Amino acid sequence: MRLLGKSSSRDLGACGWILVSLSFLFALLTFPISMFLCLQIVMEYERAVIFRLGHIQKGGAKGPGIYFIFPCIDNVITVDMRTVSFDIAPQEILTKDSVTVLVDGVVYYRIQNAILSVANVVYAHPATRLLAQTTLRNVLGTKNLAQILSDREEIAHSMQATLDDATDDWGIKVERVEIKDVKLPLQLQRAMAAEAEATREARAKVIAAEGEMNASKALKEAAVVITESPAALQLRYLQTLTTIAAEKNSTIVFPLPMDMLQSLMGMKH
Repeated sequence: MRLLGKSSSRDLGACGWILVSLSFLFALLTFPISMFLCLQIVMEYERAVIFRLGHIQKGGAKGPGIYFIFPCIDNVITVDMRTVSFDIAPQEILTKDSVTVLVDGVVYYRIQNAILSVANVVYAHPATRLLAQTTLRNVLGTKNLAQILSDREEIAHSMQATLDDATDDWGIKVERVEIKDVKLPLQLQRAMAAEAEATREARAKVIAAEGEMNASKALKEAAVVITESPAALQLRYLQTLTTIAAEKNSTIVFPLPMDMLQSLMGMKH
């Protein structure tokens, strides 16, 4: 940035001032036709970088508004300052745990310094796209598959910081990076699906076993309570008879209490 400032403030020299004077004289002689060549309109979202005899004009980028330029000796490059987005082409990446995945993403950026974007890089937009592709491969190459699938937001922030730092000298601000899709090989998808299904089945069996254990504990406690109270046992018999009768069975087996059977056996003796 300091080098650019020295270059822009350097004197044009005697030959340069002669050319500027001739250009100004030409504009006066051809007025008002020359107004179409000498007036430059810069939109609100644009900035104009003016080179006069190869040197950046003092004051930096111009805009927005109307600016006067000298014909033949001024070269104007208009830079769009709005946010630009582009898709990162799907990249085949080998993860840290030796799994090949296909990953794509999207990058949002804007030019924040028009002079740097013109003077420090030939084509700022294509250069940013190529850098985003290499950054995606470099960042994901240090992650294993589980991290790529679960930590997308962290990976996106890491890519944004890396890209923003690398493009700072180009006058570009990377605002946002997103990982769009991670495509796995078909065989790996089947293996992961089988593993997930096995995990769900094992969890279901554990839950069922825990339910049976809790039910057995409850039955044991109920049996202890019923044993301590004969009236409760008789009530349970009646509830069971009501349940059986509601099912419209043709045969009903009603169990008799053991004490009643013992008293009947005693009467026979």
